[in-house]
Amino acid sequence: MNFSKTVRIQTAGIMKANDVFFQAQFKSQKEISRAMEVKDHFDIKYLSLLSENYPTIHDASTEIINLQAIMQLPKGTEHFLSDLHGEHEAFTHIINNASGEIRQKVDKLFSNILTSSERAQFSTLIYYPEEKLKEIKETDLPDMDEWYKITLHRLIDLCHLISSKYSRSRVRKSLPPDFDFVIDELINAEKTAREEYYECIIDTIVDIGNADEFIVALASVAKRLIVDRLHIVGDLFDRGSRPDIIIDMLSQHHAVDIQWGNHDVLWMGAASGSMACISVVLNNSIKYGNMDCLETAYGINLRPLAIFAQENYKFSRRFNLKQTTGSVKSQDSALMSKMYEAISLIQIKLEGQIIRRHPEYHMSDRLLLDKIDFKTGIITIDDHRYPLDVSDFPELNPEDPYQLTPQEQQVMEQLVLSFKSSYKLQRQIRFLYATGSIYRLFNNNLLFHGCMPMNEDGTFQSFVTHGKSYAGKSFFDFADKMARLGYYAQEDTQEKQDGEDFLWFLWCGKNSPLFGRDRITTFERLFIDDPAAWIEKDNPYYSQIENLEICKSLFDEFKLNWETGHIINGHVPVNVKGGESPIKGGGKIIVIDGGFCKAYQKKTGIAGYTLIYDSHGMRIASHEPFSGTMNAIKKNSDILSQEMIFETPVDRLTVADTDAGTEIKARTEELKVLLQAYRLGIIKERNPESK
Repeated sequence: MNFSKTVRIQTAGIMKANDVFFQAQFKSQKEISRAMEVKDHFDIKYLSLLSENYPTIHDASTEIINLQAIMQLPKGTEHFLSDLHGEHEAFTHIINNASGEIRQKVDKLFSNILTSSERAQFSTLIYYPEEKLKEIKETDLPDMDEWYKITLHRLIDLCHLISSKYSRSRVRKSLPPDFDFVIDELINAEKTAREEYYECIIDTIVDIGNADEFIVALASVAKRLIVDRLHIVGDLFDRGSRPDIIIDMLSQHHAVDIQWGNHDVLWMGAASGSMACISVVLNNSIKYGNMDCLETAYGINLRPLAIFAQENYKFSRRFNLKQTTGSVKSQDSALMSKMYEAISLIQIKLEGQIIRRHPEYHMSDRLLLDKIDFKTGIITIDDHRYPLDVSDFPELNPEDPYQLTPQEQQVMEQLVLSFKSSYKLQRQIRFLYATGSIYRLFNNNLLFHGCMPMNEDGTFQSFVTHGKSYAGKSFFDFADKMARLGYYAQEDTQEKQDGEDFLWFLWCGKNSPLFGRDRITTFERLFIDDPAAWIEKDNPYYSQIENLEICKSLFDEFKLNWETGHIINGHVPVNVKGGESPIKGGGKIIVIDGGFCKAYQKKTGIAGYTLIYDSHGMRIASHEPFSGTMNAIKKNSDILSQEMIFETPVDRLTVADTDAGTEIKARTEELKVLLQAYRLGIIKERNPESK
C-alpha cells in the first residue's frame, strides 16, 4: 500500500516524454487517444517503477482480481479502550478474552455439546493456555491423549469460524511460523472429503508430543484474528502498578495505535528529562504508594530524594499516602510521606518556573508561592483568603520562592540522569512516540483523549505563540509537533526546552486538549482544607458536545462524514451508576472511560468499556471488575461484560468501506492503468515467458 505513495513522492515533478514523440509511436487515432489517456493519468516513470512489483500482464491482472475480492470481505473488527492507568491484570485479561468476544464464539459453537462450566474452562484455556494446561495435566485425566485430540478439534473449529472473514493469504500471514503450514491445512481442510488426512494430522501431533505447543499456537491464532486493530485512547500510566507490562503487551500487538493521554505525555516529558514532569511523576507515584513502576519496572534510583527528605522534612499527617498498591512496607510509610512532601514543594517551584517562561500559557494564576503571607499563614487566591494547613515550608525562600535550593537542584539532576538512563523506560517511550499521536483519523472516526478546547459559544479556543494563532485541527497538529520536539530535539536548544515545557502544559495546562480544565489545583489540595479552593472548571467542550451544530463544526474541521463518522474520547469517567450514558451528541460522540482504574470504579459503577466496531456496526461492552489472574486460571472466572448495540448499518460493512478499502481502490486503478500500458506497449513486460 505504501509503495505507490513512495513512488509518487520520488517521481513528483519528473518531466514526461515529449507529446509529439509519444504520439508518433501509434498508428491509429484510437491508439493515440488510449495511450494519451494512460500517459495523462500517470507519469510514465511511475508506471515503470510500479511494473517492478508487477512485471507482467499476468501479475497485474492477478493482483487486480485479488484486490477486488478483498474489498468484498467483511470489515475487520476494531476495539477501542481508554484510561487503563496501569491496571495490567485487567487489561491482560481483556486482551486475552477480546472483551468477551472469545466466549461469545465459544458459546456459539459449543452451547449444544458443552455445559457452561466446560465452556468456561475451554475459554480459560484460550486466554491462558500455558497456565491452564499445567493445571489440567495435574488433574490426572484418565485419557490425556483423547483430551488432547478433542481439544485440538475444538480449537481448530473455533479458529475456522474466526478466520472466515479474512482471505486465506491474510490468515496465513497471521500464523505462528513454526506451525503455519499445518495450522493452515487444519483450518481450511474439508473434514468430510479429507477426513483421514485431517485425523492423521491430529493424531500425529498428539503421538509425537506436540499437542501442548499446538494448543498454545491455536489459542494465539484465535486471539490475534478476532481483533483486527486495537486503539488505545490515552492514559496508560497513573495509579495502577505496572503500566510497563501493558506497554510491553502493546508493543507485541499486530496492529495498535495510541492517542496520548495527559498521564502519558507526563511520562514522555519525564523520559525526555523535564524536571517538572519528573517531579509530578514522582509525586503521583509516591502519593499512591506505587513504587513497583518506578523501581522494579524502570529502575529509577530514589535514594537521593529519600536521603534529602529524611534530612530536611519531618513527618506530617498532611502528606499521608492516599492508598497503597501493596508495594510499600508499613515501616517505609513515614519516609515515603517525607518524600511526598519534599517532591511536592519541588514540583510547585518547577511548575512556577515554566509558567514564568511561558506567558502564552495564561497560567499566572497558578503562581501561588508568592501569594503566601508567611507571618499569618494566609494565602490569597482569586481575591479569596485561605488559611494554610501547613505553615512550615522547609527549603522555601520567601524572597525567591520558585528557585530550587542547591540541594533540591542536585537531587533533581540525579533524578534526571536516572530517568534518561533507564533503558526500558526510554524504549517504551519511543514506542509511544512511534505508534502514538495527539489524535488519529481512522475509518472516518476521530480519536483523541481529552477535548477540543472551546469557548463558551462553542467556537474553537485559540492558542497564540510567537505571533501565530492555532485553533481546532491546527492546534492539535501544533501540539503533536511540540510533544515530539520535547523528546527528539537536540539537547541544550531552545526547541528542546520549549518542547519539554509543552509536554508539561499538555499534562495540566489551562484548557490543554489532554487535560480539559481551567486549572489544576495541586497546591490547594495539598495545603488548604477548604474544598471550595479545589474546584477545577471543565472546558466548555464537555457541555457543548450535546449541541449537534457544534458537533458538526468538529466534523467539518476534520473533514469527517457526518452520516458515518464518530468522535471517540476517553479521560472523563462516565457515571454509569448515576445514569450517565457514554453516548453523547446524538450518537456522534462516544466517551469510553468506564473506570478500568480501580480508583474510579466507585464513581462509574463498572470496570471499563470496550467500544467494538465491526462489520455489523458499533456496540459498547461494559465490564465488571476483574477478580485477578489466579482466580481466572483456577476457577475459570471471567470478566463479565454486557453489550449495548447503538448503531447498525443497513448493509454489512466491507473492506471497501474502510481506509484500507480506499487505498485498495487507488492501487486497483493504478494497476488497471499499468495493464493498459502493457497492452499498448507503453511499458514493456519483464520476462513474460518465465511466467
